[in-house]
Amino acid sequence: MKRHQQVLAAILIVQIVLSAVLLWPRQTTGGTGQAIFPDLKVEDIVALTITDDQKNTIKMQKEGDVWGLAESDAYPVQDATVTTLLEKLPKLTDASLVAQTAASHKQLQVAGDDFVRRLEIAMRDGKTYTLYLGSAPRYTATHFRVDGQTETYMTAELTTWEVNTTISSWIDTTYCQVDETSLTEVVLQNANGTFTLVKSGEEWQLADLAADETSSPGKASGIVGRVSRIAMTHPLGKTAKPEYGLDAPLATITLKTADATYTMLIGAQTDDTTYAAKYSGSDYYAAVPAYSVKTLTENVRADFLETPVEPTAAPTAP
Repeated sequence: MKRHQQVLAAILIVQIVLSAVLLWPRQTTGGTGQAIFPDLKVEDIVALTITDDQKNTIKMQKEGDVWGLAESDAYPVQDATVTTLLEKLPKLTDASLVAQTAASHKQLQVAGDDFVRRLEIAMRDGKTYTLYLGSAPRYTATHFRVDGQTETYMTAELTTWEVNTTISSWIDTTYCQVDETSLTEVVLQNANGTFTLVKSGEEWQLADLAADETSSPGKASGIVGRVSRIAMTHPLGKTAKPEYGLDAPLATITLKTADATYTMLIGAQTDDTTYAAKYSGSDYYAAVPAYSVKTLTENVRADFLETPVEPTAAPTAP
């Protein structure tokens, strides 16, 4: 009986190995080296939608010669970044054919419902292309398939890590930026009061000090440096919404130079990691990182002052 079981187990193992050998996709030499998109011209692409394996999506569209985020009132995308990606599409060829059957699509992660990245490319004439990027057999190679075709190819021209749905990868995340050396006054207002910082020589200090208060140049300059440059995680568009809480902001920062005055409003917390904000130097509302602005909504007067030294108690006689 034991011998019989061993024979059956051996047969099963052989069947599994043979199935793997027969079904596992392998690179073939059937490719001709022709372009996958022979008629595609980069200058005629007007929209690009990227979806990742978590179903996160980013859509960029071209208006005139300028690329922008479609869902954020065309907030500008860095042209060089998107153009560099698009210029790789005409370089995709059928030279490295990996598989020719639909059965391999899920295995290579290029199926319509199982992919690493999906690129939807819209052309000026209304034509669209859909490209699936899948698994990577090695760091410099990626499986890909064009929607409507069964063949799967491999390319070194395009990798999934450079095609992502993180907005910060496509835009300049600088939101508020004022040359710190040009500032003459910074005013922070929150629920705990109004704090005016002025420059005295090369140092910042809190104005209107009481007789028993000493301004801390280090603390003051740290806050000035923070408010003079605030980055965003993503733009929120040009339309104010009640949920942004900017009608009654948690903090208002006023930045004054010799020639101009700028304001930054910090509104409601939009999620666990961001707050809504509006900078007077931008047409767009933005979500800014909580770690960079949360303390500004909570600062108290003591945060700008030197910490008083507690007197040391005199030793008691034995």
